[in-house]
Amino acid sequence: MTPVAIDQQVNGHSSKLDKKPITTSKVASPGDEQLVLNTIRCLTADLCQQYKGGHPGTVMGAAAIGIALWRYEMRYNPLNPEWFNRDRFILSAGHACLFQYLFLHFSGYEAWTLDQVKNYHSPATKGSMAAGHPEIEYPGIEVTTGPLGQGISNAVGMAIASKQLAATYNKGDLKPIDNKIWCFTGDGCLQEGVGQESISLAGHLGLDNLILVYDNNSVTVDGRIDNCFTEDTSAKLTAQGWHVIDVYDGSNDLAAILEGFDKAKQLKGKPTFLNIRTVIGYSSRKANTGPAHGQALGDEEVAYVKTQLGFNPEDKFVIRSKAYEYFSECKSKGEQAEQEWNELFRQYQAKYPTEYSELNRRIKGEWASEGWQDLLPSKADLPHAAQPTRKSSGIVVQALVPKFNSFVAGSADLLESTFVSFKDQVEFQKPESGLGDYSGRQIRFGIREFAMVGLGNGIAAYQKGMFIPIMSTFFMFWIYAAPAARMAALQQLRFIGIATHDSIGIGEDGPTHQPVALASFYRALPNINLIRPADAEECMGMWTLALDDKSKNTPSIFALSRQPVPLLPGSDRSKVQLGAYAVHGSEIEDPQLTIIATGAEVARAIETAKQLKSVKKVRVVSMPSQRHFDQQSAEYKESVLKQSSSLVVAIEAWASYGWAKYAHASLSMHTFGHSAPQQQLYDYFGFEPDHMATKIDSWTTRWSNKGRLPGLGEFEELLLEHVQH
Repeated sequence: MTPVAIDQQVNGHSSKLDKKPITTSKVASPGDEQLVLNTIRCLTADLCQQYKGGHPGTVMGAAAIGIALWRYEMRYNPLNPEWFNRDRFILSAGHACLFQYLFLHFSGYEAWTLDQVKNYHSPATKGSMAAGHPEIEYPGIEVTTGPLGQGISNAVGMAIASKQLAATYNKGDLKPIDNKIWCFTGDGCLQEGVGQESISLAGHLGLDNLILVYDNNSVTVDGRIDNCFTEDTSAKLTAQGWHVIDVYDGSNDLAAILEGFDKAKQLKGKPTFLNIRTVIGYSSRKANTGPAHGQALGDEEVAYVKTQLGFNPEDKFVIRSKAYEYFSECKSKGEQAEQEWNELFRQYQAKYPTEYSELNRRIKGEWASEGWQDLLPSKADLPHAAQPTRKSSGIVVQALVPKFNSFVAGSADLLESTFVSFKDQVEFQKPESGLGDYSGRQIRFGIREFAMVGLGNGIAAYQKGMFIPIMSTFFMFWIYAAPAARMAALQQLRFIGIATHDSIGIGEDGPTHQPVALASFYRALPNINLIRPADAEECMGMWTLALDDKSKNTPSIFALSRQPVPLLPGSDRSKVQLGAYAVHGSEIEDPQLTIIATGAEVARAIETAKQLKSVKKVRVVSMPSQRHFDQQSAEYKESVLKQSSSLVVAIEAWASYGWAKYAHASLSMHTFGHSAPQQQLYDYFGFEPDHMATKIDSWTTRWSNKGRLPGLGEFEELLLEHVQH
């Protein structure tokens, strides 16, 4: 069947399929390329209609972009998806995952069979790689994308990783790192703040190994974006320090797309943005509408599309042999590229054995050599004067980061305050800036907390285990970064998050900066270590825990104090990994009362225990990590808390949510904070030891008179009013 004319608008310009056949200066005949395009469009319509869900429109409109990327432009090996020097492709517009799945299938990734792709939006919960958004664990998927905009930040992070590696290991005659980072984005990603934060930083850094491909179809779920998004995106990206290339018929003009991509790969000094106008749902009567974005087309419309494109409307999932032949050289081309790189790497090994040894170790995911723990000072060598845990954490940064290239450190405009700077550091900056160079491992993320962690995810995902990003800001602003931290936990990517000024102890900055409730979110999040150390010794333990192989698939966030805390006699770095342990009164086998505390409140809990009148046998437990305590045996947990035989009260200057799992009562925050010096705030909110002792004495006496321990539903908050002086 001969396709009829399809007259659809690309940003106001008519584009007829029969009037403007695909032509390229590359290899294949226009007829073959048109067949592949039509095949992908019909296949997309069938796959979404099969389970009556999914996102067909972008795939149908942007199929020519996919052909340009996988058939011609990207360097990768379908036979070895993990080849180290491959180009990276990130689908920031993750809802269009079928776009990626189909091209992984056609280009020859063995895992991506047609049957596997047919599981797209399947009701089956096991055995499917074709999830509703791309997931990192499957071949050819570099990162999990879904929440819009984060893929752009991941791509910028990967571009940073590649630039930093190249500057560190490449030599004039041998360059083992010379790949490109390709990111496919849509209208939604460019509207999200995290996307804009990342674009801004990429332009500042001059990441010319980054190519951002904008599928500009001007339609989202709600319809045309003219109702909310009318800026000149090309002009905006130019102003942000990007090269900009415009393509005006991205649904059909493959030659123009290829010309743009070829140029993008040659441009230097800036990242490149390709603004490619397409028709969402091309060849359907629903083209250029919201329903084409996120709904199956419907049986009648699928038949219409097939009729227009020369396919039998009764046949489903049709792929003619010529379509596979069109992509057949992807395997051989990729295999040849990897073989050439392997030979280069052998030459590199012979000529630069020291650099090769380190790079090869890092490619294998080994961030450090054996014995790194010995670089941390012993407890006897730690400062004995009281100091903030943020400063104690900095001791580890100084001890490890200069010695291991796997670390990249950075801050969202709080470099000195979070103690992530280190001796002889070089900033990661474009060399011509005069501020540093691309070998630098200190990153100025700027006031972009969300992008900072999204970039960190990209750095961590570039080659898992090769980098350990350290990212820092005040704990309160980890609420800005929370969506990216969540994605790190979901993808099992390790980073170190420094979260300072962790409570009302931030003081005069006031309630806007005092994170009374944020810990509840992070404690509830699967696969993330939220650790709040009591002193410098526990800081050594939290870093050891986070860098141990047991945490290689888990991000960690350290909640650290601004105010000084003493080095506690009973603190023990080796016990941090247990989540909780007796830090005071450990010799007491049958305590009448157990006090649990975290962070800066542990020292206050010990002083409170000493002032109690109602009970004398009191044990104080430091609980730096609820998650790790939950992983211990029931016997260990009972041996620490004695919940079945003693009253248990928790002390923490955060909200009480979650403490009912461990304690019978708590002394916690139940309002927002105030602006005042930290010592006055601890006093005002009742966290002074004498006041807490009075509260606990009253509570323990009341329950002693009842002759039993509190039961389910009898958890109490004991700080019910502010203390006036």
